[in-house]
Amino acid sequence: MKIGELARAAQCSVETIRYYEKEGLLSAPLRTDGNYRDYGPGHIERLRFIRNCRALDMAQEEIRQLLGWMDHPADDCGVVNRLVDDHIRHVEMRLAELERLRGQLQSLRQSCQARRTVEDCAILQALTHREPQASPLRHHHLG
Repeated sequence: MKIGELARAAQCSVETIRYYEKEGLLSAPLRTDGNYRDYGPGHIERLRFIRNCRALDMAQEEIRQLLGWMDHPADDCGVVNRLVDDHIRHVEMRLAELERLRGQLQSLRQSCQARRTVEDCAILQALTHREPQASPLRHHHLG
């Protein structure tokens, strides 16, 4: 099948397919006599796998590792479990970061309870005059 057909079958864009090929997540297809890419069912399966991983907010390196392990089906799957456990910890850290952010925004919003002019808006004044709070470094779970 041609790249457009693959894109429709996998519900992604042609650009996404080309990007995953360039990044080595998707193997290059065979070429037809007319030099068109000729994709097979394995490409659809792999693209769906990648898209499902992305839907779980997995990083490209995590996906690369999972794909590598899939290419060795007889190996022990403990490495897969550890990767998912690490990803769960990363999600938990991000949730904590988002909770802190929500608290800051709620506090800011509570500073302005009355209708005022923009000139007298307590939120805008706070954002203008208070010292920036050191935000914790966003945790990145990949080394």
